[in-house]
Amino acid sequence: MAWVVLGVAVFTEICWALSLKRAGVEATWQASIVPIVLSFINMALLAWAMRGLPASLAYAIWTGLGAVGVAIAGAVLFREVLAPAQYGFMALVVVGVVGMKLAAPGAA
Repeated sequence: MAWVVLGVAVFTEICWALSLKRAGVEATWQASIVPIVLSFINMALLAWAMRGLPASLAYAIWTGLGAVGVAIAGAVLFREVLAPAQYGFMALVVVGVVGMKLAAPGAA
């Protein structure tokens, strides 16, 4: 169950970061409230996932996949340009996250 919650937390992290971009562009109170609400949800989900997973593993997955997800979503949704090397480094982040998961004792 902790893995499912962590997956939802990663998704919420991506949505949170994208909502910050939207709030910066729109600059309305309605757009500004979304990242605040998502922040509370995001932290609660991460904390819940950490009940069943080591903090180092959960945080590495949450931040790593969140960063990769935001970069890809930013390129798709906001037409942000990514250099080819950035895709390679994002792949390295994913490899690192998988490595953290595989090397974690008792985190199956």
